Formats: sequence, C-alpha cells, structure tokens
Amino acid sequence: MAVNLFPPEPSEIYSVPGVVLGVAAANIRKPNRNDVLVVELALGSRVAGVFTSNRFAAAPVQVCRAHLAETNNIRALVVNTGIANAGTGEQGLQDAQETCRKVADIFDCSPMQVLPFSTGVIMEPLPMNRLLKGVEEAAKHLSRTNWIAAAEAMMTTDTVPKCVSQRVMLDDDEITITGISKGSGMIEPHMATMLGFIATDVAIGQDLIGKVVKMVADASYNRITVDGDTSTNDSFVLISTGCSNARPIESMDDPRFDDLLDSLIEVGQKLSQAMVRDGEGATKFITITVEDAKNEAEALKVAYAVAHSPLVKTAFFASDPNLGRILAAVGNSKIPDLDATKVSLWLDDVLVAKNGSRAPEYMEEQGVAVMSQDEITVRISLGRGDACETVWTTDLSHDYVSINADYRS
Repeated sequence: MAVNLFPPEPSEIYSVPGVVLGVAAANIRKPNRNDVLVVELALGSRVAGVFTSNRFAAAPVQVCRAHLAETNNIRALVVNTGIANAGTGEQGLQDAQETCRKVADIFDCSPMQVLPFSTGVIMEPLPMNRLLKGVEEAAKHLSRTNWIAAAEAMMTTDTVPKCVSQRVMLDDDEITITGISKGSGMIEPHMATMLGFIATDVAIGQDLIGKVVKMVADASYNRITVDGDTSTNDSFVLISTGCSNARPIESMDDPRFDDLLDSLIEVGQKLSQAMVRDGEGATKFITITVEDAKNEAEALKVAYAVAHSPLVKTAFFASDPNLGRILAAVGNSKIPDLDATKVSLWLDDVLVAKNGSRAPEYMEEQGVAVMSQDEITVRISLGRGDACETVWTTDLSHDYVSINADYRS
C-alpha cells in the first residue's frame, strides 16, 4: 500500500496546450487494461531527455537517443507497458523502429520525429501485431484531458497513477506544467525513474532545454531510491510546446528562468517522491539529509550508503531503533578520510548520536516513537564542510520480496 499517496484529483490536473494524449488496451501482457499511450505534440515543440545509465539500455532508449540526436522537431511519443523491449537484440531495435513508423504514418511525420518508450518484463519480445493495433486505437481517442488516463496506462507494479500539475505566473503570463511518471521498483539514480514526462506550454530555447532537463532530473528523479537497481528503460523527457502567450525563455539570464526552473523541479520532485511512496511493499517514506559534507558528491555518497543498506531498511520496516546500523552504513560509505568522531545523527528532531557515539540525552523510547511513524527524516552531519544533499527512500518489507517474486506470474 502506498505511503500517504492518493490518486490525483481530476480537477487539479490541467491540460497543456499543444499536447494531446490517447490510450488503448492492446493486451500486451495483461488483458482488459489500457497499456498503450500515444502523445501528439504541436508543431514547433521542443523536447529533451535523459536516460538510463544501465549498459543494457533497452531498444526504445537507444532509438530515443538516436532520434533526439538527429532532430529537434519531435512530434509524437508512444509508450507501452507490460514488456520492456530490453535485452531483445536487433529484433528489439527493429520493433521499436517499426512502432515509430506506425505512429509517423498516423500523424504524417517522419519516424525520426517519434520517441518510443517501453516498460515491463525484460528479455521478452513485443507482441507487435497487438501493439500496432493498440497504437491505432489510442490515436483515435486523443484528448487534452487524458493525463490521468495516460499515467494509468503506463503502470506496471504501481498501485497509484502519478500525475502532478500546476499553473505558474511568469511576469504577467500564466503557464501550465503537467507531468506523469510510473515506477515503484527498480528505482535508483541515474536515472531514477522508470518513465517520466513533464510538459509545459512556455517556449524554452533549444540550446537551453537540454540543460534544464538535466537540472530537473538531478534535483528530483536522481535523488530517489527504492531498491538500488537502475532499470534498463529509465527515461525522463521534458516537453516545451511554446503554445502559451509567454515570451520564450532562451537563456538562464532571463529573469523568469529561476521561477520556471523552480516550478519544474517542484513537479519533478512530487512525481519522483510519489514513486518512492508507491515503492514496492513500502510502509515508510524516509528522507535522508546529509549535511556538513566536503562537497555534494560526498553528501550523496553517504546518503545512498544509508538508503541502500538492507539492514537499515529492514530496521525501518520493523520500527526498530537499531540506529547503530545507520552509523555503520555511514562508515561503510567509502569516504576514506571520514572522521567518525565528528559525525552526528538525528531522527526527526531527536539527537541520537553526537561526535560519533550515542548522545547522552538520547533515550530508546524516543527512537521507538520516531521509527513508528510512516514518514521519517534522518539527518546526518559529517562535520567536515558546508555541502548538503537530500535523497528519498523507503523501508524494505516482506511484500517487496513477494511482489518481485511473483512479478512474471
């Protein structure tokens, strides 16, 4: 069950001018559910993406990278769930390209202007006849208001569709930002989302949007982990349709840029945190902040050492204040010159360890009270600088094992 995560309210999700979406049931893996999504973008839209660092990058990831390298005029996206089209060799590439050709025929554009995405079981071939029929059907039902349906069509082990929207004033002009994501397992940074798409109607310069997508990812999708496994299909795409009345933003020197970036990051963080809250078998949502580090990279290294530790995660699941496990994970973070006598640890506002050992005022009952909550903040001071970073993670439960043991059943 998701941790304090609820389905999006339709009244709080806004359409983005220049984006229409359609879904259909192609029976790719499971019957009687929408599992294909087609998105058409207005002419002149600008698109940028960041993708998995996994060396077994799925065929659609390879095709997306190639298409984005060839053109800055993307007109459509196509997504299927159920089968990831990863570990499928040359046939997988041909299937991804054939899917692009099908979408291009429908929207009267070049296959190079189509980006394909897949998620699901690895090393199984796509059922192309069913997929292509699903693409045709989805294209018959394009609508500006299909955002929640689109989020649902991307789900695999997710229990809640993930869709976030907001309207923002840039000077006197209102713009819209809406995003969807899917993912609840195989969630780890670089990239840390299975699939994520954020669209806005403000025009972002072509030279700028590639920088913005990385900045948003680094502040959101690359700050979460459920299980430490980076998927073969992780993809995050930023879409700028340019269909608002706002003047284009062409550089970071534009006085409106910071407001735009902050809003995009806010949407990205809500979507990425939703994936953590919906992490497979999760019962706790855990914020880990490492401060007083020498640099950001060091802070993240320590944060992930804690977030990835099975001993720490199972202690959180048991609500067991066995907090020496956290200090052990910090010490195991491979920071070679870390001085343990300068490390301090808090659970929420409770000082647990000071200068590398148990704080004299700490009482076990305090730890039990915090660990019993479904949302917990761990704060670690390294006492060696002024850098600070935060990541979000979950506990590790019996259900995580069950869900993944039964995934292909």
